[in-house]
This record gives sequence, structure tokens and C-alpha cells, in this order.
Amino acid sequence: MSTAPAVGRTRAILMSAPRITAIPVQECGERLVDLRLENSITVDPRRQDLSGAYAHVRSSVAGLLLAAQAALPSGTLLLVIEGYRPPGLQDRYFREYADALRARNSHWDDEQLHAATSRFVSPSEIEPHTAGAAVDVTLVTANGRELDLGSRVGATPEESEGDCFTRAADLTERARTNRALLCRVLESAGLVNNGLQWWQWSYGDPYWAMATDRRAAIYGPTPSLHDSTGQRR
Repeated sequence: MSTAPAVGRTRAILMSAPRITAIPVQECGERLVDLRLENSITVDPRRQDLSGAYAHVRSSVAGLLLAAQAALPSGTLLLVIEGYRPPGLQDRYFREYADALRARNSHWDDEQLHAATSRFVSPSEIEPHTAGAAVDVTLVTANGRELDLGSRVGATPEESEGDCFTRAADLTERARTNRALLCRVLESAGLVNNGLQWWQWSYGDPYWAMATDRRAAIYGPTPSLHDSTGQRR
């Protein structure tokens, strides 16, 4: 089994690949901020939790999202689905997806299962969501209707037949145009996408460091919305 799936004409790099996990993290201590307090950012409640973790990202990530929103044409809005994800929740997502893959592929060994799981759900220690560095985002109209971007947010490679990959080859013209718009404004703002999920974009994590030729990431996993002193980050 290959270490990464094909994405259009390119190959994506798994978050668990050695070239990513070897990148050191020099935590800058930047706080998490609540995107629900930003008037120009729309946050969808589908992933909401009691603590409100889902609506938080590092403050610089919030600034980049504001810049991306400002670059969109009138009548088109970013819709944030999820930002920060506690490590325990990420671990649960990883186990659940691994179990689903194992049920369909009983002949796989542990290495194959881990690689296949990691192409869609990253281990919590290197998942940018657990650092507040990543955000799941799509596009909506001014009245809240989601635009067609080729698959639903969160669709697995199996469910979407590969259309979750950013450079999927067989999208409709409308989905391709909308996806290109999303990519253009987010890339111009400074966020990066690893090609495995068109909706997940990040800044400051190890994948971002690799993609932008930095020596180190600036955000590492954050155990909760509160740091060790009990203060909101």
C-alpha cells in the first residue's frame, strides 16, 4: 500500500509522514480566540460542543480568515465548521475511522491500517486541529446556502469516491469553480491545504512549516481551551 493517496495529478503527503513528524514545534503561546465574536465570520453550529472549543482558533489563524473573507466576491461568505479540537476527541475520531476501515479490510496489517486511517484522520499528536492551527471551512451564499464544492465537508475518501481530495479530477464545472475560489482566497491569505481534505486549512502547524519552508512549527497540541494556569489561551 502506498504511503499517500493520489490527489488529482499530484500526491498528497500524510500528516503522519516522517518528513512532517520530524519538524520541531517551537510553541509561541499564542492564544485561542472565539470566531463567534467576529462579526464578519460565520460559524456553523453542526460541530458545537458545550465548551465552545469548535469555534476557537489561534489568533493569527482568525486574522487570516478575516483576510480571506474580505477577498471573496460580494454575496459569498466563508462558513467555518470547526476549529480547535481537543486531543481526546481527535483520538476518538481516529479509532472510529480505523475500526470502520478494519471491518472492510480485514487482510490489512497494522501498518497499512495506520497509513490508510491517517490519510483522512490524523493522529492527535500531529493533527493541526488539536493545536488550534486548522479550520474546516466552506462557502455559502449571503442567505446561508452552501455552495457546491464537490462533496460534503467531512466526507471520507470511500464515501466521496475521492472527491474529498482537493485536486479531485472528476468534479462538475460548478464544483471546480467554487473550490478554486475557496483555494485562491485561503492560499492568498497565508493558509495551506495538504490536499487530502479540500475543506481543511491550517497555519503554524508542522505541515504548514514544511509547505512554507520553515524550520519549525509555531503551534503545538493544546490540551484544552485553558492552559496549565487555568487561564483562557
